[in-house]
Amino acid sequence: MLGGSVVPTSGYTDSGGSEQKQAIRTVIRRGEWEATVSGTRVLVAGASIAGPALAHWLRRRGAEVTVVERAPELRPGGQAVDARGVTKEVIRRMGLDAAVRAACTQTIGAHTVDADGNVLETFRVDDDGGDGFIAEIEILRGDLSQVLYDDTRAGVEYIFGDRIAELTQDADGVDVVFDGGDRRRFDLVIGADGLHSALRTMVFGPHEQFVRHLGHVLAFYSVPNEFGLDRWLIEYQESGRSAGLRPIQDATRAMAMFSFPAADLDVDYRDIEAQKRLLRERMTGLGWLTPGILAHLDDTPDFYLDQVAQVVMDRWSRGRVGLLGDAAFSSSPMSGQGTGLALVGAYLLAGELAAAGWDPEAGFAAYEGRMRSFVEANQEIAQLNARSRDVPGPDAEPGPDFTGAWFGELVERAINGVELPDYAGVPDSGAPAGPPITSSARP
Repeated sequence: MLGGSVVPTSGYTDSGGSEQKQAIRTVIRRGEWEATVSGTRVLVAGASIAGPALAHWLRRRGAEVTVVERAPELRPGGQAVDARGVTKEVIRRMGLDAAVRAACTQTIGAHTVDADGNVLETFRVDDDGGDGFIAEIEILRGDLSQVLYDDTRAGVEYIFGDRIAELTQDADGVDVVFDGGDRRRFDLVIGADGLHSALRTMVFGPHEQFVRHLGHVLAFYSVPNEFGLDRWLIEYQESGRSAGLRPIQDATRAMAMFSFPAADLDVDYRDIEAQKRLLRERMTGLGWLTPGILAHLDDTPDFYLDQVAQVVMDRWSRGRVGLLGDAAFSSSPMSGQGTGLALVGAYLLAGELAAAGWDPEAGFAAYEGRMRSFVEANQEIAQLNARSRDVPGPDAEPGPDFTGAWFGELVERAINGVELPDYAGVPDSGAPAGPPITSSARP
């Protein structure tokens, strides 16, 4: 039985109020797609990777999709994300293999080095059939987000600069009040708004109830490529801290990477200046090229820092509200599979909902049943990788031994351990998004 819930948040102003916030609303429809709609209206919160990927599959299954994103536009840059194993098949089924590969970083391998730059270890892109430490499909998060947005914008309504302020669900639908003042009703609402998901907090409970920190912090930002970087990732590690550089498509720039241990992160994830001060403080004294990389911290356009954390939940849905990607089951960057979980999860969530005739109880349950073990394998890998970076104390347990056959089996489950049904009989428009036919923007 679906229960009703009312979860208000601060900041709402009614439509027509003098302080109403402005949102950029882009409404685009495509003739041949409109003929396949089921009448099911789905609101997706978040326009990074999981949200637009879900929008792709929901639209193909016949739903009318709205994506709301609190940022005023797509966020560029970010860490490099990978596609391995079964995720590559999802990309192929989306019809986006060529577009994704064209936007890849073109990294051909990685070196770990000592303080003088001498190479200690080498990993190549063709290791393990392209599914190794450096995956054959490696793309900046922002670039993949752009590919997914370009693919879906012709048949999906995107609202930038707005967010869900209130949500009330009953047995037949979900009433949503947007921060900008609009009030609308949807059949389903999906939170794909990341580790710090506001929708998860609204519907499921406080952030602290589900987030498990792994004891490390990661930072990324782009810098001028004055370090001679040429298609090789380079990483230096010292006493639990690391600094690195990786290539991006723009050869005149590079992506800087830092990590350091931290039992807790006492800084607001939205306070960029405080995060930069913290990074400088924690990187003091680190050798190699660290001072030169940090010298560009103040003028970078795309700084990101956050704690390495996972999201662990008993259920990823409540009534007509579900969760996807990091909002539901973050495995953390230590797994190398966060994007894979988002893309595979989007395929399965849309497919199972459509196969269940858009019944939320049956569709969400089937989606969770297919995804759960896949998620758990990836979260286990991330936990092991985080432990391997810990600085051992006198009473610490030995770090994980990655040479055993058990680890190879775990990696295989984390890369390929999920079935992708064909969903025979489920509607599938199969049509690429194509260019927009009409568009309108309004405040």
